[in-house]
Amino acid sequence: MSSPPISRSLFNRLRYKHLHMLVALSSSQNLHRASQALNMSQPAATRMLREIEDMFACDLFERLPRGMRPTALGQELIRFAESALSGLDRCAEDLMARQQGGYGYLSIGTIMGAAPDLVMDSIAQIKSLNPQLRIRIMGDTSDQVIQLLEQGRIDLAISRRNAATDSEHYSFEPLGNERLLVVVHAGHPLAQREHVHLEELVRDWPWILQPQTSPARIGFDQALQDLALPSPADIIECSSVYSMQQLIQLTDAVMVLSESALRDYLKMGLVVALPVALEVRLAPFGMLLRKGEVVSRELGLFIDLLRQKAATL
Repeated sequence: MSSPPISRSLFNRLRYKHLHMLVALSSSQNLHRASQALNMSQPAATRMLREIEDMFACDLFERLPRGMRPTALGQELIRFAESALSGLDRCAEDLMARQQGGYGYLSIGTIMGAAPDLVMDSIAQIKSLNPQLRIRIMGDTSDQVIQLLEQGRIDLAISRRNAATDSEHYSFEPLGNERLLVVVHAGHPLAQREHVHLEELVRDWPWILQPQTSPARIGFDQALQDLALPSPADIIECSSVYSMQQLIQLTDAVMVLSESALRDYLKMGLVVALPVALEVRLAPFGMLLRKGEVVSRELGLFIDLLRQKAATL
């Protein structure tokens, strides 16, 4: 079956450098900075962008007084460029690993709540079965992990779904859930209290919370709303779970985080869970995969190990 004329034309004209230009412009939203990132002159970058837009016969970026932003069609093409470049990089790494006698390459994105037990145990198992398998672990919160999946930078996401993933492009298989705890550092004035009210914490203490787009933060905000409580006035917002765990040691703030992410800190006595009933309804986390892609032997094995481990938790 022959390709339509427009497809044949694109195949003949679209180049690797064009994809890099789209990604650089998406990141900088400024033609001068994009040209610097690509080590080319601004006039050459301008000509290249015009060439790309001529191929697709439409404007891919809206020109603004101070920069530019992608149009709706531009955003679609940028997602393709990110996925294509990531796929090519991952393919090269996989081939290099196999040429060196390895067993391929696996890139995983995971939320911290699933990492300590489910994901890390499964990684330890697959490494024991395939010692030369190269594994990359990325991500932190669900929104970060999903973005990595959309960009094609990971093979599998362990996260919660959001509106962007409830589509025909992704499959989701639930694996489990997690409980949120309200904690303070061990030397905190509240650490020894037998009774603590959420209203008091919101009113009198600073908080460390995940970003507003994260499922845990959405659930926490909804819990406050259900209790007719205002949001805390003093908030440090942090997307890195590791940084949150460091900050809680350095401040008298109150922090909300998953029990699994706090497990080691609780065991070592570095943080104390406060006796606060926090009714947060979190959606289950699970495996997110791009539909229509071939599952490699290594990824298939890792998925099986995740399922087996999830069944025992």
